[in-house]
Amino acid sequence: MEHVERITSRQHAVVKRFRALARGREGDGCVLLDGPHLVEEAVASGVTIETAAFAESAALGRLAPLLARVRHAGAHTATASDAVFHALSPVQQPSGVVAIARLSTAAIGSALSRSPQLVVMLDGVQDPGNMGAIIRAAEACGATGVVVGPGSADPLGWKALRGAMGSSFRLPVATDVPPADAVFAARAAGLRVFAAVPTHGTPLRGCHLRGPAAVLFGGEGAGLPPDVLLQVDERLTIPMQPPVESLNVAVAVALVLYEASRQRSDVAV
Repeated sequence: MEHVERITSRQHAVVKRFRALARGREGDGCVLLDGPHLVEEAVASGVTIETAAFAESAALGRLAPLLARVRHAGAHTATASDAVFHALSPVQQPSGVVAIARLSTAAIGSALSRSPQLVVMLDGVQDPGNMGAIIRAAEACGATGVVVGPGSADPLGWKALRGAMGSSFRLPVATDVPPADAVFAARAAGLRVFAAVPTHGTPLRGCHLRGPAAVLFGGEGAGLPPDVLLQVDERLTIPMQPPVESLNVAVAVALVLYEASRQRSDVAV
């Protein structure tokens, strides 16, 4: 394969770069993508792929069209034996391709300003799988931005990106915004701010979510800080049948956004 580098050692600089990104982002605007679907979504969304590495068996077979696409997009491409590729991949059962892409988080203004404004705000959501699922649900239900507080999982970490399945490439996601600051900024931008609470809030179907809105969700353990709850416009609660008292945060986000989408649409979604 012309112009495709072949990596033969686990000590190769490209391998070391991938392994470093698997441990966490380094502040240089680069992220790690794992799997053909995510790499395809990145290319389709216009994300710059710097390097894409393929397992040789996949590059010569089922992933040959994807290799051609990323090469055409200007990426440095490489192949590795299946044994060496295991060192490139962050998962136990590699899917045949990993990539390094350039992707940055958004400013909070960008996350709040898209019309029609429907923004998800997160505080203390520590599981990257949940983070990715939330971003995916946000795009699916028509949310226009996500604002993430300190202490949450990195939405551009490889696990969260994999869970979002490409939605992170299209939806503005602001990070490291304290929840009190997020509430203040959202209200200043003209959004009505809701906080999702387990009990004693307005039942979800009774909340008016047709206008510009932001909904704040806390982690499943600690929930939202009391001082932040005092700043929101309204608290909402998802009615549940006893004895269930709480939901996984990604499920809660999806339910609230689905209701918002239903209210905003002339045809039920």
